[in-house]
Amino acid sequence: MGEEEASSLSLASSPVMHAIAAGRKLQRVLEGEMAELGLALRHLSALGHLAHRSDLSYSDLARRSGITTPSMLATVRALETLGAVHRTESDQGRPARLEITSTGRELLDKVRVMVARLDRELTGDLSDSQLESLTSVLLAAATLPIHPDEQPPRR
Repeated sequence: MGEEEASSLSLASSPVMHAIAAGRKLQRVLEGEMAELGLALRHLSALGHLAHRSDLSYSDLARRSGITTPSMLATVRALETLGAVHRTESDQGRPARLEITSTGRELLDKVRVMVARLDRELTGDLSDSQLESLTSVLLAAATLPIHPDEQPPRR
């Protein structure tokens, strides 16, 4: 899009602006429901990563979740308090082992139900083709580089 076309673009009709608004709204809705379980998105992220790989260090989890290592330490402590994660201290010099518990898996299952309901509410009237197109657009947006010289994230 050239500068002339961009100057006539109404921000109110911009797909990017609609996606940002929708993302914020959906995030608030999901976070509100997860709060009833004692969870925030950072907890969900850590649980999800640990459900797939229990050999991740605090710094690995933090990097994958997009937060600092000290924030991840607090996140894991909160998950331990909920009984969702068990930490096993290792020998000196070795990182602690973090494992998701059955309570943690139950919490993930409850969040999956919440997300499935929100998915149905959002996309229930879409055809399979429309849903596939929407998903493709959202995945493309999620992998856009933040900076022009940044490489897209690996999936």
